[in-house]
Amino acid sequence: MTPAQISRTPGQDGRSAELREAARRLGAGVGRRRFLTVTGAAAALAFATGLPGAGTAAAAELDARRITEDPFTLGVASGDPLPTSVLLWTRLAPRPYEADGGLPAERVEVRWEIARDERFRRTVRRGTATAHPEFGHSVHVDVRGLAPDQGLYYRFRAGDWTSPVGRTRTAPAPGARNSSLTLAAVSCQAYHDGYFTAYRHLADEDVDVVFHLGDYLYEYAVTAVGGARNYTDRVLPGHFNRETLTLDDYRMRYGLYKSDPDLRAAHAAHPFVVTWDDHETENNYAGDTPENSVPPEEFLLRRAAAYRAYWENQPLRAPQRPTGPDMRLYRRLRFGRLAQFDILDTRQYRSNQAYGDGWKVPGPESEDPARTMTGAAQERWLIDGWKTSDARWNVVPQQVTFARRRDVPTDAYKLSMDSWDGYPASRQRIMDGAEAAGVENLMVLTGDVHVGYGFDLKKDFDDPASRTVGTEIVATSVASGKDGSEKPSNWDNLTRANPHMKFYDGRRGYALVTLGTREARADFRTVAAVTTPGAPVGTAGSFVTEAGNPGLTPA
Repeated sequence: MTPAQISRTPGQDGRSAELREAARRLGAGVGRRRFLTVTGAAAALAFATGLPGAGTAAAAELDARRITEDPFTLGVASGDPLPTSVLLWTRLAPRPYEADGGLPAERVEVRWEIARDERFRRTVRRGTATAHPEFGHSVHVDVRGLAPDQGLYYRFRAGDWTSPVGRTRTAPAPGARNSSLTLAAVSCQAYHDGYFTAYRHLADEDVDVVFHLGDYLYEYAVTAVGGARNYTDRVLPGHFNRETLTLDDYRMRYGLYKSDPDLRAAHAAHPFVVTWDDHETENNYAGDTPENSVPPEEFLLRRAAAYRAYWENQPLRAPQRPTGPDMRLYRRLRFGRLAQFDILDTRQYRSNQAYGDGWKVPGPESEDPARTMTGAAQERWLIDGWKTSDARWNVVPQQVTFARRRDVPTDAYKLSMDSWDGYPASRQRIMDGAEAAGVENLMVLTGDVHVGYGFDLKKDFDDPASRTVGTEIVATSVASGKDGSEKPSNWDNLTRANPHMKFYDGRRGYALVTLGTREARADFRTVAAVTTPGAPVGTAGSFVTEAGNPGLTPA
């Protein structure tokens, strides 16, 4: 990614000063070493925001009958389906463009119900949950005791208000011999680059689950007319026209994004499994190293705010709730005997990008065996999980391009230092781990690059004739990069330089992947434009890979 840098506004400089002062005072109080731990940064976040760090129910209770405006402006969502449970989400925000969502700092009791039918005549579970102001009045309900592989409907109530109805489904039982699963892969939805038209079409697709592979929001400024959306019927508040830095900033930015009707429709239609990339916090950050030259204490305070807002606004369970600047987002889901999904986090634990980031000639720095994309603990977790997997397909939803990607078909090529090409030893350990575990049907799902790719994963990328050990499906962006084009300017160079690249398209959209017992099929769905609303959707390319015989061939 190479998004343009934005200049800081005077107001933004003031908010940066607030972060620096909070970091300085907390650093002085607890010491630099302790500040850089979970405990220290959690305390710093509480200090900077004036909120209880533990998110306890300390606030008084608001009678929900006193809410006079629709609190469900951000819609509903479900996520991380398990065989007997699913996570339901909403967030109360009568005024989503305001930092407090338009509610006082009081807790609100919310009723929820889940049923087998859309009219809720066959309710299977119901209950109440508390929307705490400490967590932006978000609601996360882990509904348990459900039947496996079951389609369900759900909704919330607060006072006299009822939310939209959402659809979800549980995963098949652990030993189920399910024969088919259809997923969608999406990523990169810069609000200021265009409309979320792809989501409107995705809402109508027949899929079991959606994997969001990162860049759910962008920290960059959004103008009063919504950037490339060029609104003529509304004016966005001025506080969006600056980079996100504080918890209030990130909360309001989620309010802006989730106010989009197409995004709400997709969430209501399908369960989502989410993971982040960089822009949910800051472009191209690596671990505790920011893109810009600010002290690590200041950046970790910003990261803590971003992570907290992410959890508040996504259908994630309690184990994913962050503590300060740390959040355990990598996790594993099973869909019967057909598929195991190992969802990665390639931002929080990675080594800093080699050679100052960007596209660079590889060398000793990038090829250092000590460099890691995942961190040691996540790497062991992934490989150990493969050792015990009996799934037909082992799928890895993650963020950045996994296959090698040379920029030109000559010996003077460069590689992206932000992708796995900048961490080749880490990639090799992953591939060796899959081989040692006997993984026959490896599939990597990727976002980040605002184009659609289809790759064969090679045993040796330097030898095009070497064995193919898996496939990679790269989902293009929902909106980032504006309209794009079928063949970007580097299309000829990339396709010639990378013979394992079987597909390349630069338009917006999403990928559909259908996993079966004999083969998997990938359909790259694209829309003609996002700078104007309502574009139709089509299929730019379709490929299959056989079980036990990896490699993409045209369908």
